[in-house]
Amino acid sequence: MRIYFLSYKPAILKLNGLYVGGLDLFERHIEIDLSDSVLAEIVPGENLQPVNFFINEKLLFAPPPYMDVYLMDGEALIYIREYGNKNVALNVIAQTRFCGNLITVFSQGGVFISIEGGEYSLLPLSPRFFNVRFEEKTVAGLPVLAVWGGNALLIISDSGKRIFMNEVEKAEFGDTLEVTVAFETCTAAKAECAYGYDGEKLSLLSGKTVETCPPEKNILQFAFFESVLTCGNYEHYLDNELKSKAGILKNYLGDFVSVTVPTEKFYAEHGDIRAAGLVYPKAANLFEVKYFAVDLSGEKISNVYPAE
Repeated sequence: MRIYFLSYKPAILKLNGLYVGGLDLFERHIEIDLSDSVLAEIVPGENLQPVNFFINEKLLFAPPPYMDVYLMDGEALIYIREYGNKNVALNVIAQTRFCGNLITVFSQGGVFISIEGGEYSLLPLSPRFFNVRFEEKTVAGLPVLAVWGGNALLIISDSGKRIFMNEVEKAEFGDTLEVTVAFETCTAAKAECAYGYDGEKLSLLSGKTVETCPPEKNILQFAFFESVLTCGNYEHYLDNELKSKAGILKNYLGDFVSVTVPTEKFYAEHGDIRAAGLVYPKAANLFEVKYFAVDLSGEKISNVYPAE
C-alpha cells in the first residue's frame, strides 16, 4: 500500500530504525506491506517529543489521538498534527479576574486555560495562545471576556462558560457579535456571521459566504465543491438544467468536511479528469476520501458523479 506522510512541524521519518527522509506539510510517500507491521518513528525539532507507531491494519482503523488518518482508494495518508513538549514544567502565561472568575492561561506540555468560579473548567488551546491577551467586552449589553491568541478568539461568559471558539479575521462586539471567518479555499471565501446573545449562549442570526476571488477554469471543480462545503452560492457554478437540482445535489454529496487534490495514483488510473477528493469523517481521527468528478458545458458544470 502507498502511504503518504505529513507533519505539521518539520521532522524526520525513521522506519524500523533507519532514516528515510524529512517530513513537513508537503506530501511524501513510500510503499509498505501492512502485514510487515513496520515500526515508524517521527522525530520533530524544537525540543518536541517524537512519536512512534506500527504501520499496520490496526493503525488505519484506530489511529492514536495525535494523528489523523485518511483512507483513499488503495492508499492512506498519515498526518501528525500534534507533538508533546519535553518541557512539562507549569508556566503561567497570563491571568485575569472577570465577573468573579479567575481566568488563567498556562503551559504544561501544551497550552491550557483554566476557569475557576461557580464551576471549574479546563480547556486545551492552540499554541497561538502562548501570546495571549484579554479584552472585556459586551454583547447585547451583557459582559463577556474575549481571549485572543493571534487570530484565534475564545469568548467566555460572565458565568465562566465558553460560548465561542474559532479563528476569525475580525470580530465586532455590540448589540450582536459579528465575525468574519476566512476559509482556506481557492476563491478566498469568507463567512460573515452575526450572533445574538441571551447571557447563556450565542445564537446565529444571519450568515453568508462571500467568494472574494473568482477561480480559474482549470480549478473550477475545487471551487464548486468548496462552495458547497462553506454554504456559498454554489448554484452559480451549475448550468441551468443542473441548477434546478442544487438542493438535491448537496444532499447527494453528503456531510464532507474538506476538499483535497487527488493523488498521483488517482490520475494515473483515471486520466486527467476534473475530479476532487471529498473528505468524510469515519471515526475518531479517521477519515475517508471519496473522489467526485464534474463535466463542463461551456463555463458551467453540467454533471457531478463519483469517479470510480
